[in-house]
Amino acid sequence: MIEHHVRVHRSADRLPREDQLAWKLAAVATGTRELDADSVTMAANRVIDNASVAVASLSRRPVAVARTQATAHRATLPGASVFGTRTRVSPEWAAWANGTAVRELDFHDTYLAADYSHPGDNIPPLLAVAQHTGRTGADLLRGLVAAYEIHVALVKAICLHAHCIDHVAHLSAATACGLGALLRLPTETVYQAVQQAVHTTTATRQSRKGEISSWKAYAPAFAGKTAIEALDRAMRGETSPSPIYEGEDGFLAWMLDGPDADYTVLLPEDAEPRRAILDTYTKEHSAEYQAQAIIDLARRLREKTGPLERVRSVVLHTSHHTHHVIGSGANDPQKYDPTASRETLDHSVPYIFAVALEDGTWHHERSYDPDRARRPETVALWRKVTTVEDPEWTRRYHHPDPDHRAFGGRAVITLDDGSVIEDELAVADAHPAGARPFDRSAYAGKFRTLAEGIVTPADQDRFLSAAGHLADLPAPALDGLFPAVDTQAVADLDATLPKGLF
Repeated sequence: MIEHHVRVHRSADRLPREDQLAWKLAAVATGTRELDADSVTMAANRVIDNASVAVASLSRRPVAVARTQATAHRATLPGASVFGTRTRVSPEWAAWANGTAVRELDFHDTYLAADYSHPGDNIPPLLAVAQHTGRTGADLLRGLVAAYEIHVALVKAICLHAHCIDHVAHLSAATACGLGALLRLPTETVYQAVQQAVHTTTATRQSRKGEISSWKAYAPAFAGKTAIEALDRAMRGETSPSPIYEGEDGFLAWMLDGPDADYTVLLPEDAEPRRAILDTYTKEHSAEYQAQAIIDLARRLREKTGPLERVRSVVLHTSHHTHHVIGSGANDPQKYDPTASRETLDHSVPYIFAVALEDGTWHHERSYDPDRARRPETVALWRKVTTVEDPEWTRRYHHPDPDHRAFGGRAVITLDDGSVIEDELAVADAHPAGARPFDRSAYAGKFRTLAEGIVTPADQDRFLSAAGHLADLPAPALDGLFPAVDTQAVADLDATLPKGLF
């Protein structure tokens, strides 16, 4: 790997574009050629993962709204597919609808380091453009592996959340790079697209604070849509704000660490295999990633606690990030509100721990049902759960060795007689270092579980076959990456929605 030191420069310095971070990112993407076999396998796994959570969310309102917006922008052939319909639309609108479907349940892959991310959010825009431009499965894989490489590098190096900037700013840069690799574009073109995408997708973290709205699902879809539009402009010869990262009025100087900002971004050499996707991991449970190990821990503790009305208090000792983002350290009263939105509850580790402790399981719909959240015994237990930051868990969260990085915590349960039950779990069972790491059969099982009653068994088989042979798919066969569903039922649902402008 090569260390790239990134700092703020005055306009008078005239920093050469080859020394700018956006150029270096674009060069890594456009230099992606022969692919590592393990990376290819994992990319196909994530295509399966995305389709799983997309089909499971088709009847949810934000997804239906995004879909109806997209289908108002029908494309002349070829266009791109939208989950749940047979309509082909313009690729940026397909990225919008499909990105929202993938993100809605907070149930796909993740990468946590200096910042946090869902690298699978790159898949919908890349798949849409691959369909629209008639690319093969091998082309799509090249783009996906490059996008993950860039996304992971940025998330390792540059913290956004400390400055209350939403993490999709890294996503848009990664997507622009992945599109460049997919289409084998010149570095110059991708460089301009990266800068435009970052410039227009920098937003605050209010979308993940307080009463969290449905925009949480739309935010990455917006970044993907914007990246496609930025690339389209760049391909037409248009330029972008430059240097977007290092400029004295740019991203680092005013959005992040300020004029004295100094970051080190590690990027692979030209001949180095692109393997960053292997550092990422998916979710077994539909909740914020830092809650994955906490759910597994609660399931384990359930056998030790006895009647839960005996619980006096629960303290979760965990990392700075978990405590301040999804724990009581966020100081969001909404995280303890039984009438809060689903988007808020899946970012409330006190709620998640209480329900997992009661039920011994987690379900992407039933665990968030409003009646479930309002049960008096659940509310009573929930409000006994608090989090505290433990420096050791924070250190482990940021451990430089992925095999030793930890995203869980230690639970201390005090009962009404003063006795204490303690246990801890470093990583989720499904994590690569966990008790049951996800493999191809687990991804297929997740798909079949979430597609049950939505996709017929025969069509499930067809989808899994297409995804399993992604590297060999010719251009028209990319349509097979969209599982067949009852499109009439979807259309009937969409017809009940209020109308907008389109």
